[in-house]
Amino acid sequence: MIITRRAFTAALSLTGLAALAGLSPLRLIAEAMAQSATDVAKPVSLPDMALGPANATVTITEFASMTCPHCAAFNEQVFPKIKAEYIDTGKVRYIFREFPLDIKAAAGSMLSRCIANGDGPKYFAVTDMLFRQQNDWVTKNTTETLARIGKQAGLSQPQVEACLKDQSLLDKIVADQKYASEVLKVDSTPTFFINGEKIKGETSIEEFKKKIDPLLKS
Repeated sequence: MIITRRAFTAALSLTGLAALAGLSPLRLIAEAMAQSATDVAKPVSLPDMALGPANATVTITEFASMTCPHCAAFNEQVFPKIKAEYIDTGKVRYIFREFPLDIKAAAGSMLSRCIANGDGPKYFAVTDMLFRQQNDWVTKNTTETLARIGKQAGLSQPQVEACLKDQSLLDKIVADQKYASEVLKVDSTPTFFINGEKIKGETSIEEFKKKIDPLLKS
């Protein structure tokens, strides 16, 4: 469920996040536009956070919201299997892109970006932590819990506050979300692209294998 604008303000009280309150994260355009692997591969405003070799035969791009329970379940149950079988063996490059469905998700994504500071493995580690602690920071005191997570990762309280008020970072996340919505037709999370082919919703490892294995053999 998308949190209301009033709840955004009450939950966060962060001026840098207020801009998202008036945004519809699911804006679509009427014209059907075909997605291509090139369209998916294009990072718009923010550099991609990725695991696996850049020249891997298969690239999986996930669009997820940090407050999405289906995304959290996928992260816990399916992603480790993909990582062990395909990413760690150099067969797949895995890209994670933010598609925040509410202001709290945007805050979580911003914190991940600030902590990682461009380091892909570190970004995935922080994102994993946020997904696993999703119930704590989404349903309880968001700002205090995110500050605690930031401190655990080495940020000071002022650095966490500066991160969550970084309007430039928020604008880039919103711009990339807009591109995903309008060009790639992402309208729910999680959404995956495997070499440009879209898969919507929480997906089993078996379904991923059906898509990945033939591409590795071709």
